[in-house]
Amino acid sequence: MKKYRYLFGLILMLSISGLHTTTAQSQQSIKKEIAAFNLDGTTIPTDPNVKIGKLSNGLTYYIRNNGKPENKVELRLVVNAGSILEDEDQLGLAHFMEHMNFNGTKNFKKNELVDYLQSIGVKFGAHLNAYTSFDETVYILPIPSDDPEKLEKGFQIIEDWAHNALLTDEEIDNERGVVLEEYRLGKGANERMLQKYLPKIMYGSKYAKRLPIGTKENLENFEYESLRRFYKDWYRPDLMAVIAVGDVDVAVLEEKIKSHFGKIPAAKNPKPRVSHEVKNHEETLIAIETDKEASFAQVQVLFKDLGVPEKVKTEEDYRKQMVQGLFSQMINNRLSELTESENPPFVFGSTYHGGTWARSKEAYQSMAMSAPDGQLKALTALLEENERVKKYGFKQGEFERAKKSMLARIDKAYKDRDKMESSRIVGRYVSNFLSGRPIPSMDWTHKFYNEQIPTIKLEEVNKLINQYIRDTNTVIVLTGPEKEDTPKITEAQVLDVLKSVKTKDLQPYEDKAVGNSLISTLPPAGKITNKTTNDAIGVTTLTLSNGAKVIYKKTDFKNDEVLFSAFSYGGSSLYSDEDYKAIGFASGGLAEAGVNGLSKIDIRKMMSGKIARVSPYIGSYREGFNGSATPKDLETLFQMTHLYFTKLNKDEKAYNSFITKQKGFLTNMMKSPQFYFQFEMGKFMNGKNPRYRGFPTPEMMDASDYDLAYEKYLERFADAGDFNFYFVGNINEQKLEEYATKYLASLPGKNSNETPKFSSFRPLTGKHTKIIEKGEDPKSSVQIIFNGEADYNRKDAIAMQFLGEILSIKLIEKLREEEGGVYGASASGNISSHPYDWFNFRISFPCGPENVDKLKDAALAELQAIIDNGPTEKDLNKVKESTLLDNKEQIKKNRYWLRYLSNSDYQKRDVNRMLKFEEAVQAVTLKDVQSVAKKYLDGDYILGIHNPEK
Repeated sequence: MKKYRYLFGLILMLSISGLHTTTAQSQQSIKKEIAAFNLDGTTIPTDPNVKIGKLSNGLTYYIRNNGKPENKVELRLVVNAGSILEDEDQLGLAHFMEHMNFNGTKNFKKNELVDYLQSIGVKFGAHLNAYTSFDETVYILPIPSDDPEKLEKGFQIIEDWAHNALLTDEEIDNERGVVLEEYRLGKGANERMLQKYLPKIMYGSKYAKRLPIGTKENLENFEYESLRRFYKDWYRPDLMAVIAVGDVDVAVLEEKIKSHFGKIPAAKNPKPRVSHEVKNHEETLIAIETDKEASFAQVQVLFKDLGVPEKVKTEEDYRKQMVQGLFSQMINNRLSELTESENPPFVFGSTYHGGTWARSKEAYQSMAMSAPDGQLKALTALLEENERVKKYGFKQGEFERAKKSMLARIDKAYKDRDKMESSRIVGRYVSNFLSGRPIPSMDWTHKFYNEQIPTIKLEEVNKLINQYIRDTNTVIVLTGPEKEDTPKITEAQVLDVLKSVKTKDLQPYEDKAVGNSLISTLPPAGKITNKTTNDAIGVTTLTLSNGAKVIYKKTDFKNDEVLFSAFSYGGSSLYSDEDYKAIGFASGGLAEAGVNGLSKIDIRKMMSGKIARVSPYIGSYREGFNGSATPKDLETLFQMTHLYFTKLNKDEKAYNSFITKQKGFLTNMMKSPQFYFQFEMGKFMNGKNPRYRGFPTPEMMDASDYDLAYEKYLERFADAGDFNFYFVGNINEQKLEEYATKYLASLPGKNSNETPKFSSFRPLTGKHTKIIEKGEDPKSSVQIIFNGEADYNRKDAIAMQFLGEILSIKLIEKLREEEGGVYGASASGNISSHPYDWFNFRISFPCGPENVDKLKDAALAELQAIIDNGPTEKDLNKVKESTLLDNKEQIKKNRYWLRYLSNSDYQKRDVNRMLKFEEAVQAVTLKDVQSVAKKYLDGDYILGIHNPEK
């Protein structure tokens, strides 16, 4: 139902403030330059496209008309209240309240809400959603807007969430089981370590004691009135915002908000909504936490700000954020370069200045993911790079590249400003309400960036680090696997690293110059020998003189996007078993070497200010490329593709770097009970395949043959003539033809026209049970798998897909709502024709070990009911409606068309079939769904059960 947010994820490339000392004279000079641009005190203008208002009861609203996607409106109810406001008898009840809003309101009794939304194509979980965090609760409701009744009901739903929850004793008790299952799901190594280090990051604050999920004891035993008190205290108009963005007239949306929310009475004697602050501390706090089930080793360094965050209100504030963004890009480029070294100090590293768990505390933060035995090395590298910037600052070359890249990104966003989906717009208004984040228009932002970026001086960026790095208010957190053969790191060792870095004789960063051209020489251009157009779907096919085909579709879905893919039949299926095993996992590291004598670092520097990417791959039955570019950088994409065919570097050091990072990342993944279960099930079903490699161990990574992998890559990409190249987006057709003849038609064409070799191996079928015991937490998971030979036809394939979605609805109703035994349950089915006709159907859910047998039987009983009686017409119509609604949106996306065109050719299917998609969906009957259920699922199945260790 919701996106539960209480684990602090990796945050990449956020605005961050940085660094270096300048003289008083230079600081004064900077202030004069800023003043010269009249920024001081000028308020950032709010986007005129959004209408913001406040009702007399204190409720705030944001409204915007946006036509992408058509006939849809995104609604949000934002409550400025989360778990931080809970009393001692309310632990977990902010989140519990979120659940209860889906379990009975004044106008939607138990299950009526979800049932109604499903009937109009809104999926439970995938569309309808909510989340609770420390400081806020947000309800998410996308609604079709082409019907006034649907729109009215959408507003009635969010109004009911705001003040009409029933909160009956019976439904509260019924929901305890579901929330306890969600609590169970969250248990594990990460949660255990989090409980230990969070009090140090959130020193002296309630945040360390208010994880939104709460405690098991309170969830089981809280009094009904405790929940009702939370709802009464905090769900009130002055703490709420309603956001409506979509394909509806602003006046209509405003009238809906006023009529539904204006009648809610203002709170009398409201409880103060206080801000909970995090205390400062003089000493460096260190947390070193290990767990035998931890999958990854991480290092975090936080230099917490001494004060509370200042709101960005003026143009000068906004300019400061741009300066911080330039710092972020440059420091992260340096960290990225470290990961490309032959012996990288970490697998991944990032540094930024931004939010912590608390809205009231920000920090300058560096983090890295490392090998289990490499945490001190990773910590040292992070601190050294910060210290290097503090001592020497950034170089002019990297500064100029960062400015180019920033302008390129803002230019792309500006060009697509009228193509932004409503779901991507609403988040800005949520942030504005909760934290006051500015919401200027993209027109203003683009103009401001282009005016101000040239005025920013390198010394402005260099001086910022002294505002963030200090000896006080610092926290260092190390988390990772507990290993008997590896001594646990001590606090003394961490403090020694801190001390040694400050006195180390660090050298300045060396910014090596690179050229400005990817390609040095090109063979003569080829020609276009044929051009055909499929007017029905707007697709053009070019045949090149070397035999290759270019298939493209010009669209207006995005103004500044062209997506790209390519394939040729063959892949690793054409390797002998011996070569396939010898290559092992080496193919994944081939592209790390760069092209045409240029390293990945060189290419990244040369690409500053450009937005284009290409990645080659070798799959089981095909090889090819994936990529994207802006229209202005499309030629760069073609150049990169040409070079991956002809000039892939061979670099042992780059490959060794790849292997080192892979080993650091993968070594302990099998410690995770959930991952171990999935791997063991895969091995159980596919282990007899002579090409089954299993999970990559460090020994297997070391044994992978780079030389042979490189040789086979050259073999697979030696003939461009049997490739299909696909382009979808805002295409200049004249330019595309020019680039195709210059960079693709000039490639070798050998007319090899290879076909993949399909193995005779098939996954395990029949009746089998596999029970896997792993982990200490009392949680289990169940997989029920039906699979085997099939007779593919489109109608059966759609019916099988529908069967999975219908059964998912029934599983939620039975296992979650009726039994209270799961947080989520799902079923999915498909019938495929490639590489062979095959069907697969899976039922899966997590639960308590004590409920495995009962819930497994209940799930199979729901399936058997469909086999015996067929689905209900109501459920089939729900699935049809959501399928058609999703398709209506998908066909307006470049990604859909790229995938559709490529897969149609790869699987040799009629590319025009999508014109009859709605007809095919509507043609599926109750009997069709029952028929595929009887044909394929009324027999043996494979049962996989994951239980904790005894």
